[in-house]
Amino acid sequence: MSPSQRPEPISSYFPLKKPIILDGALATYLETLGADISGSLWSADILTKDPSVIKQAHLDYFRAGANVAITASYQASIPGLVQHLQISEEEARGLVARSVELAISARDEVLQEREDEKTREPLWIAGSVGPYGAFLADGSEYRGDYTVSKEAMKEFHRGRIAALIAAGVDILACETIPQKGEVEALAELLVTEFPRTEAWFSFTLRDSTHIADGTPLADIVDILQDVKQVVALGFNCVADGVGLDALRVLKGLWTRGPLVMYPNSGEMWNAGTRGWEGVRTEGEGLRGKTVLWWEAGAGLIGGCCRTTPVDIGVMRGAVGR
Repeated sequence: MSPSQRPEPISSYFPLKKPIILDGALATYLETLGADISGSLWSADILTKDPSVIKQAHLDYFRAGANVAITASYQASIPGLVQHLQISEEEARGLVARSVELAISARDEVLQEREDEKTREPLWIAGSVGPYGAFLADGSEYRGDYTVSKEAMKEFHRGRIAALIAAGVDILACETIPQKGEVEALAELLVTEFPRTEAWFSFTLRDSTHIADGTPLADIVDILQDVKQVVALGFNCVADGVGLDALRVLKGLWTRGPLVMYPNSGEMWNAGTRGWEGVRTEGEGLRGKTVLWWEAGAGLIGGCCRTTPVDIGVMRGAVGR
């Protein structure tokens, strides 16, 4: 595969003989690289201030063993960029495209490094589509307690999805989705306007049988089961314990592909002290949990908040080699 050649779709590798390894946290890892993500746009703000550090993060994850880079577009909705940066919609779409270009550039560089390898694994670019709650920047992506009409929700997501696809993503990551109405809106967009692009959906949780707004997992599966572009379902930005329990529930409901699991590090964010608390899952503990996720049906495995390239290397070593 030449550096400029896009890989075959992820679904063409199903059923999986080993997991596809996703990358880990972007925003919190950018902090360790010296970026300031304290603004309401989080990592998307770095698209304007220091895009090279985003590429470095992608490089670090690919070199650690990730097969997928998720773009720095989680918070980069067109309305959010226009509002917070006081730019035009055209300029906002350009920033979304930049998030893809940075990931593709990192992929090309890593493929060049591996050009002498007899078999090079495919490397994919997933376009991050964060929820409406991330635009609100009030933590509602973990509650789903916002009311937006279906058409307004579709309009909110439409521009970013179009820009991601035009810039060359291989798959969409509709991630941290907390509510049923948003699932329905995104599903309709995929079917009616973006029928050629694959996607995975990952959700935040209220408990092991309900997404964050209280909708049963069975109802979510009913919405997405016949949307052919949706190739995987699962969870992200959740504690690994409840995530594992939810995987086991979802495995009995979702029949069209693998599950997705990219939980947080095990630590919890304390909004009052603005700091992370609790015990980090790492080393042999993380290795063992990764095996459990794979055994529970997760074929796309990675990390979310506070995870690092080191953690991705552990996951890769546990089930991905």
